[in-house]
Amino acid sequence: MTRRFLFGMAAGLLALSMGAFEARAGHVVALPSTLTPLLEPTGNWAVVSGLTFNNFTYVTTPLGSPPSSDNVTVAAFTSVPSEQGISFNGAFTAAAGQTVDYAISYMVTAAPGTLITDAYLSLGGVVLNGGTGSVSIGETILDMNGNVLSKVPFEVFTPGHTTDMTLLTPPTNMITVEKDITVFGGSNGATFSFTNQGFSTSVVPEPASMALLGIGLSGLFTIRRFLKRTLA
Repeated sequence: MTRRFLFGMAAGLLALSMGAFEARAGHVVALPSTLTPLLEPTGNWAVVSGLTFNNFTYVTTPLGSPPSSDNVTVAAFTSVPSEQGISFNGAFTAAAGQTVDYAISYMVTAAPGTLITDAYLSLGGVVLNGGTGSVSIGETILDMNGNVLSKVPFEVFTPGHTTDMTLLTPPTNMITVEKDITVFGGSNGATFSFTNQGFSTSVVPEPASMALLGIGLSGLFTIRRFLKRTLA
């Protein structure tokens, strides 16, 4: 009975510690998808390369400006090495003389035992119709306490600065991304069709998981010594 109890306790601790490494957030939305099913308060999730995306919001100013969330496609973004994330695709448009603002926010959670270390941002598919229009995206990345982790400014814009990167200081497991998109129609109107967002991660063993793993292994070694003495 003593041997069985000790073995069961150690094996249970070892399984618990290994389970902590394997646990990851589930998802119910397969990408590509429209933005609508990801918006709060649905509580849906999307996962790309171990990163979980949820708590999406989408607000246009003026209210009701196209594209609607049904006409914004969210897809996996994996084309930049080591930068995994999502892209937003749609006809983000401002007529001549008009300015339209699109605010998009969402949360990103890394797999257990990993930290998000940097962020990549780009925009493309810009059409200015030979006029004076422009497109800009400014972004703020926050930790769960509301502290800014990204550089200031972290932004892309036309003409000439369509990609940007920022380190997250300090790296963390969970972030909130606040994306502010401004389309200025200028003399002939302006449109852009996509913005990409990628993140790098690094593996950092969680102290609690490592402690459980150590306890489990220690227990198994203790049982081995106990059995050797008993059977001798």
